[in-house]
Amino acid sequence: MKTDCTIELSRIIKDFSLEVLNMPEDKDDILISSTEINRPGLHLAGYYEYFDEKRIQILGMNEIGYLKSFDVDTKNTRVGEFFARKPVAVIIARNMADDDVYVQMAKKYNVPLLVTKDATSDFEAALIAFLNLHLAPRITRHGVLVEVYGEGILLLGESGVGKSETAIELVKRGHRLIADDAVEIRRVSSKSLVGTAPDNIRHFIELRGIGIINASRIFGAGAVKLTEKIDLVINMEQWDATKNYDRMGLETQKTEILGLQVPSLTIPVKPGRNLAVIIEVAAMNSRQKKLGYNAAEDLLNRLGMNDDFEKAETTNVKPF
Repeated sequence: MKTDCTIELSRIIKDFSLEVLNMPEDKDDILISSTEINRPGLHLAGYYEYFDEKRIQILGMNEIGYLKSFDVDTKNTRVGEFFARKPVAVIIARNMADDDVYVQMAKKYNVPLLVTKDATSDFEAALIAFLNLHLAPRITRHGVLVEVYGEGILLLGESGVGKSETAIELVKRGHRLIADDAVEIRRVSSKSLVGTAPDNIRHFIELRGIGIINASRIFGAGAVKLTEKIDLVINMEQWDATKNYDRMGLETQKTEILGLQVPSLTIPVKPGRNLAVIIEVAAMNSRQKKLGYNAAEDLLNRLGMNDDFEKAETTNVKPF
């Protein structure tokens, strides 16, 4: 998957404790931009039509064993042709870099050559997950992200509607804060969104009349979390007496974020409503729906009104 984001190769070397066998002088300028990696079996056999030099190349037991099956001259030629394509980085798994030809060709063509002690499949899985997270498409939304009963709840609404105050009440009730004011949202897969806070404002909350507080310092380390998936979007708005709000919950609202449709609710705000409790119930109800239970449908079934409701939906007339 192509993205507009990049990550430094030096960050990958540090996080995965890779041994460096060759590194160009401009190592700080080497950026990884592709979330995809490659096992170059076909390429080592001479087929380079779809070779993508932007992908990290991993040489595992199969590739190394294949090269060892050739005589010295043929092996050197194959390795040279591979490094001549100038891949962004080559990583050898299982500490199998026991042949000088890899270092020689890496130096000749100025290609980063790294080694990991991990098994090939384990390293591949970890690296793909790492790249999907750090190179994921992302946006920043004005809102608050909290974890409530294991559900990631994104609170949206105009400034002053009470998002931060609600988040504080939720934290006091044992739930966890991820981000306040600015939520950085990443699309880490075709089905998942993950939210976090920008580094410079992480764990800070603005409360009008009090100022800035650090939730981690006041409520403890257990009151905060670095990242959380986004399961439900709650739009908070000032109560509008002329507006009809959903009273049944049969219709599933959706909010589009980075091309994904996320379940959403609209909660009207007015004095006397305990928003923290309402959001707790919304989180639990969201989980129940994931498990296949919908309270509104259950109620209609018990009242024998399912058919009436379906007819009313086709005519846009509500049964009650």
